[in-house]
Amino acid sequence: MEAAQPTPSLSFIIPVLNEGETLNTLFVKITATVQEHGLGSFEIIFVDDGSTDNSWQAICELATAHPDVRGLRFRRNFGKAAALAAGFSEARGRIVFTLDADLQDDPEEIPHFLEKLDEGYDLVSGWKKDRQDPLEKRLPSKLFNAVACRAGGVQLHDMNCGFKAYRREVLPHLNLYGELHRYVPVLAHAEGFRVAEIPVRHHPREHGVSKYGWKRYIKGMLDLLTVLATTRFLDRPGHLFGGLGLISAAGGFLILFYISCMKLIAGMPIAGRPLFFLGILLMLLGSQLISMGVIGELVIRFQSHDHRGKVIERA
Repeated sequence: MEAAQPTPSLSFIIPVLNEGETLNTLFVKITATVQEHGLGSFEIIFVDDGSTDNSWQAICELATAHPDVRGLRFRRNFGKAAALAAGFSEARGRIVFTLDADLQDDPEEIPHFLEKLDEGYDLVSGWKKDRQDPLEKRLPSKLFNAVACRAGGVQLHDMNCGFKAYRREVLPHLNLYGELHRYVPVLAHAEGFRVAEIPVRHHPREHGVSKYGWKRYIKGMLDLLTVLATTRFLDRPGHLFGGLGLISAAGGFLILFYISCMKLIAGMPIAGRPLFFLGILLMLLGSQLISMGVIGELVIRFQSHDHRGKVIERA
């Protein structure tokens, strides 16, 4: 009978997409840092997200040569969120790290994450303060972080940094899909976990090509609505849909008011003007959104009332 493997102190989850040239170097750097600082036992889980280069071969070679390395492979590209979710389900360490496979994240920062966790935090996110990426990546990232942090209610500089450290108890509360890996701090914060941030060194990419572009930021913004609906507004959908509806209706009202004034003052015709139809459209959209918010509130109220009705006595 095969003996059970001891539980490692640390788990490192590394999503991989066409990064075969960097994996061995990354393994060596992680191993050297853990051993140098005496951080205990560890495991490294590489998740191949449908790579088309030699990434899976490199992972298999590392797993064969080193018992603390494991590999998972998707048959096609499912995205970083799916890769992280698969890694989380396999991780056994008390502390779980995530970092990218492109060598831009520096494993020498690992002890700093652990020091911050020891202060009582449950999730520590990296901040690429001196980001070594082209301007066309830095500018949209700054805009994305500003909007996401303000909307999500978490005060971080760099929510999108892949270098993070988690206490194991955080993982079951993270349901990752789509582009939701970008909002891990918001999701954890909504569950009551303490979230912090530390600045980390960031190296320029020397191998491979970046997997991110404008399309991912657009998808990320759409997923932000999902995050808000399932965290901050889960118990009060009327505030979300009603707020959007009021904004839309107010815009429509102002447009129609302006057109009406121009009709009365200057005799400007109204019929057939695109602005007139836009005003009507915004008013109708606002009414629909407000109605959706009211219906959502009724559903929440019905579920709460139904639950309370079943609690008759307490022993």
